[in-house]
Amino acid sequence: MAGFTEYDQYDGLGLAKLVRGKKISPSELCEEAISRIEKLNPIINAVINPMFDIGRDAAKKPLPEGPFTGVPFLLKDLISAYAGVKLTWGCRAYKDYVPGYDSEMVKRFKKTGLIALGKTNTPEFGLMGVTEPELFGPTRNPWNIEHTPGGSSGGSAAAVASGMVPLASGGDGGGSIRIPASFCALLGLKPTRGRNPTGPKYGELWQGATVEHVLTRSVRDCAAILDAVSGADAGAPYIIKPPERPYTEEINQEPGSLRIAFNTESPLGMGTHDDCMEAVHKTAKLLEELGHKVEEAKPELDGLKLANSYFTLYFGEVAADIELAQSVLKKKVSRKDFEITTWFFGELGHRYSAMDFVKAIREWDIAARAMGQFHLKYDLYLTPTVAAPPAKIGELLPKSYEQAAMKILSVLKLGSLAKASGMINKIAIQTLAKTPFTQIANFTGQPAMNVPLHWDKNGLPCGVQFVAPFGDEATLFRLASQLEKAKPWFDKRPGLKV
Repeated sequence: MAGFTEYDQYDGLGLAKLVRGKKISPSELCEEAISRIEKLNPIINAVINPMFDIGRDAAKKPLPEGPFTGVPFLLKDLISAYAGVKLTWGCRAYKDYVPGYDSEMVKRFKKTGLIALGKTNTPEFGLMGVTEPELFGPTRNPWNIEHTPGGSSGGSAAAVASGMVPLASGGDGGGSIRIPASFCALLGLKPTRGRNPTGPKYGELWQGATVEHVLTRSVRDCAAILDAVSGADAGAPYIIKPPERPYTEEINQEPGSLRIAFNTESPLGMGTHDDCMEAVHKTAKLLEELGHKVEEAKPELDGLKLANSYFTLYFGEVAADIELAQSVLKKKVSRKDFEITTWFFGELGHRYSAMDFVKAIREWDIAARAMGQFHLKYDLYLTPTVAAPPAKIGELLPKSYEQAAMKILSVLKLGSLAKASGMINKIAIQTLAKTPFTQIANFTGQPAMNVPLHWDKNGLPCGVQFVAPFGDEATLFRLASQLEKAKPWFDKRPGLKV
């Protein structure tokens, strides 16, 4: 087949159906995906480590019989270990690291029949809400290449939105699936804590804040993947209640009349862009038209305390990751192996006490209880996914003087001074100012989903977020399917051409 021009008119399940019907082969699908990656990647820089030969070899062999047999796929270059393929974490220290094992999620992706064709770009250690690592350079938003696709799953989001592949993997520790999904007009689900496995190397990722899943263009692809990969693996820290029925059945069920609270006020009191508020208000109106009971309300949460608790975790995890790098790589690492922001955060991690860390995690427990009470009255909580449209490339990176200050403080080991001066509180607020809505679900472990229902006046996507009670992805899928029918988004595509 000389080019499958209809390739991006299908979602993953649609392509798999063509394979099952022998209307196209896995090899032909792989060649089409590779062709698109080769043409588009020089523009958007989404794929930083191609696996074309590995994918071609897999396509020629008998594949597992799963819901996505023969479908091209991409893996985020963070956490997702694929034996024999570099896993860089967007970091100079790991630029040559090659794991000798598959992570459990990669094993399960393979069992669905997906064919991995490469690794996608991510900020160093997934720490930023933009994807602009020094090691690989910035990924650009297919809707406007002067703007960011968000982060940390920005490479995966840009790849899916541009039509390279119908779905790609991501991880979400503070909004890292939902933020890029909002910026790229994709469906992005952060599943419930414990829903997807973290083995074989990890128990809880970021104290349970981080969960891996995928970014997709259709609701049914997201549901089918979760059906296929969810469930505890050997040594899991805990096992949560499984769903009552497959999520692929839930999307065919009417959601009923849901009680939905909405709020557009930033938890940090920093303001929300008019376009992001408009997205919520238009969605609230649509929900009412669909028969749902919608009212303005918000849970009793202390956004500033939670932001600071998040950064206490952040600093501690970064310090531990830098220490871990020495063990994994079997060599001493130094400042030159990391971006200055990462190294500075690691230095700060050494300045917080065990008590500080425990107090931070207790704030998450308080928030989880507050959300539990809130959901006794409301089935879902609707907010903007982000507080501002996608920034331009480079806009949200530390300024040169900020980098200089971090370098000086790191060299002189003055992290305690930075903490005492209030600099850390300022960093926390500034960093989360554009994306303050997503972290709550990471603190509490609840499932949350970006739904692509709105575009701003400049043609950039602007999603809305629905947060459900712990363990209740089913309600999210039922509502998302209803919204997908009421206001379809699948055929809205960026202007990039192949």
